[in-house]
Amino acid sequence: MQAALRLAARRSKAIFSPCWSACSTIVLAQGCPTSSNSSRSFSIQPEDTVYGGPTAPLPKRVTLRTLQSKYRKKQPISMVTAYDYPSAVHVDTAGIDILLVGDSVAMVVHGHDTTLPVTLDDMILHCKAVYRGARRPFLVGDLPFGCYESSPQEAVKNAVRIMKEGNMDAVKLEGGGPHRAASVRAVVESGIAVMGHVGLLPQSISVLGGFRPQGQSAASAIQVLQNAKALQDAGCFAVVLECLPPIVAQALTKELTIPTIGIGAGPHCSGQVLVYHDLLGMMQHPHHAKVTPKFCKQYGNVGEVVQQALQQYRADVTSGAFPSEQFSPYKLGSEQETASFAEQLDAAGFHNAANAVNDMSKS
Repeated sequence: MQAALRLAARRSKAIFSPCWSACSTIVLAQGCPTSSNSSRSFSIQPEDTVYGGPTAPLPKRVTLRTLQSKYRKKQPISMVTAYDYPSAVHVDTAGIDILLVGDSVAMVVHGHDTTLPVTLDDMILHCKAVYRGARRPFLVGDLPFGCYESSPQEAVKNAVRIMKEGNMDAVKLEGGGPHRAASVRAVVESGIAVMGHVGLLPQSISVLGGFRPQGQSAASAIQVLQNAKALQDAGCFAVVLECLPPIVAQALTKELTIPTIGIGAGPHCSGQVLVYHDLLGMMQHPHHAKVTPKFCKQYGNVGEVVQQALQQYRADVTSGAFPSEQFSPYKLGSEQETASFAEQLDAAGFHNAANAVNDMSKS
């Protein structure tokens, strides 16, 4: 019996050894590493992660618990919009609590006059980019116009897409009537955190008659409060108050038991939000100056710096000042290599190119 087993083992080795040897040769030829030290040489990833960011320890993430704790302690909550990787990195490193991937991307990034044209697929693309750049803040993705109004089922379906594909922590939607509250309740019951939005509703400018402040009469203010209360009762963890008189925003903040995030609603909210491009002074076009909200404090003049840099670049290119030798770092290996290059060009019939190489090597 043992002899039979030894014979079978020898046969198996004879059969599979050539195959293993051939497979090993193929794998090595295709560039698989032979040791852990050489694994980077054969990776599809670059050796240095240029845009992946530093490899510092992950900061402590802001969560709903963090926000609820700040609210209980009456610590103001900061929120800023961002729409791509670079802006997300800036918001992240600034220590902002909440990063909103807002549908305002339609206006400040895509150049539309309203938020209405942006699609769910557009929003998901921007959410993905922001997620790669922001490691600390609580991430909220706007549900754009046309993807949650029809039914609670539609709202749940598209909120799930924002969460799964966009890697957000929560979603935001506008409005606070009974129909909207039903959608919020359905989304929350599906396991997704929801931020509400009352006051000026940019997605509803068709019925509002434009971007107009709300709550400027007692009746209007009561309606805004009722909408906010309905959103709270439906399960929202916070609500944005946009373009309201400060006295109305303060009344809502005192009445509600969830954080209020103000934008153009005075200083008495639980937190504040501004649009990235507006607060940094990104845009220099005269049209943008006309439509920049009155409530937005400009904390920088980034657009002017960018404009000056671009104009200086154009001037340097036009004058030949750029690129100078300092910014032309790549060389042929040696003088002999240069001479060989010129000879081969000449032999191949590229005489003008050969003359250019010879002239340049002499200078």
